[in-house]
Amino acid sequence: MKQVHIQNETGQLKAVLVGIADDFGGTPAIRDCYDPKSKQHVLAGTYPTVEDCSAEIDAFIQVFAKHDIQVFRPENIKGVNQIFSRDIAFVIEGKLVLPNIIEQRRGETPALDELLKTINPDRIMSMPKLARAEGGDVMPWNNFVFVGYSETEDFDAYTSARTNRAGLDFLTRMFPSKTVKGFELHKSDDDPKINSLHLDCCFQPIGKGKAILYKGGFKHAKDVEFLVSYFGEENIISITQNEMYEMNSNIFSISEDVIVSEVGFTRLNEALRNLGFTVEEIPYAETGKMGGLLRCSTMPLLRE
Repeated sequence: MKQVHIQNETGQLKAVLVGIADDFGGTPAIRDCYDPKSKQHVLAGTYPTVEDCSAEIDAFIQVFAKHDIQVFRPENIKGVNQIFSRDIAFVIEGKLVLPNIIEQRRGETPALDELLKTINPDRIMSMPKLARAEGGDVMPWNNFVFVGYSETEDFDAYTSARTNRAGLDFLTRMFPSKTVKGFELHKSDDDPKINSLHLDCCFQPIGKGKAILYKGGFKHAKDVEFLVSYFGEENIISITQNEMYEMNSNIFSISEDVIVSEVGFTRLNEALRNLGFTVEEIPYAETGKMGGLLRCSTMPLLRE
């Protein structure tokens, strides 16, 4: 691999790490759930199986193969959920950042050891101890890095708060050529229709100057106003609370023109096609029961 480089969410993808569903350990106990959507499906008896999630990820891999994209996979760690690779590392410009993630997920990080050996050590940086972040909250967007985060009162109160002010400040210091823009998100450990687990659960820029946005995911109206002003109201696909719950903003851009989306996102996929996007539809609803979807399952390493 040697070099990594990401400037935004939509440059032509060249290499990506995709999570695995092998041996994730089956249905967890409620006490071991660390997001409200997983809790909901454990209680309902509808938590997904290894087989269903593996089949969905295989369909995702087939799309990458179709578009000639180099795919890396984490090393399998038995009994550990390794689907959502986005959160345990992320690339900004030419640096791969190893953040401090939630305690319940730290068993995922050794799965990157082999990949890290292929990257120049001077391209890798680790966050200091008190700085916390997960990659679902971090979006490089040209001159900006958009970051979902929580101030201390929410960060200390909610397990679903994954990125703190210290994490935001670290990114600001380490990437002085970027404008690091923080957005406080609504959090709930019990209600997945209120909780914005990560920034990509309520917002994502896509190609052609467009963005997908759930305005209710943000704590402050001024942040929504900033995004609407930045992209232009006419360039925003607004989604409903229920579409946010189903994770309509958590699609994945292969390029400016090609988007991978869940087959059940009927309204969104039609809107995307009407805007000129090629939409690669795959089933991913079972994986979505764990609180993450397509963007969460990928860690882009290299884009044009």
